Amino acid sequence: MIRNSELQNLDLIDLLSERHNLVRKVAERAWNEQSDIYISNSEWYIMARIYKKRPTISDVTKNVEITRQAIHKFIKNMAAKGLVDIQNVENNKKEKCVQLTALGEECYERNMELKAQLEAEIAETIGIDRVTTLKSILKSDWKIE
Repeated sequence: MIRNSELQNLDLIDLLSERHNLVRKVAERAWNEQSDIYISNSEWYIMARIYKKRPTISDVTKNVEITRQAIHKFIKNMAAKGLVDIQNVENNKKEKCVQLTALGEECYERNMELKAQLEAEIAETIGIDRVTTLKSILKSDWKIE
């Protein structure tokens, strides 16, 4: 992990990356400390895209920045853990859809609570106004696509 003194010399891209990696590690550790089910960051990413939905696997591959083969592997692993159900699409023998199981939804919602706690800790350290401003900046259109 990079020290705060080393952050001073980084550009915006590297600063975003370092902070992203840090909060992901902290969030992953918080989850792993309270659960026997290991869920990778990629699996959380997929779960976020299918939460309260029932997309086809091909729709998931279009909306997630992970290779098609990796998504199939992650979904298969998630099914083995009991986090997702994979079902055939009506009138389509090739296509399958995926949705979170009750366990998957429970894990996702518990993880959302852990992330909210982490956000509150960050806000306590740097100030709620700064967190609000940062979120607003990150949500704005940067016109760089």
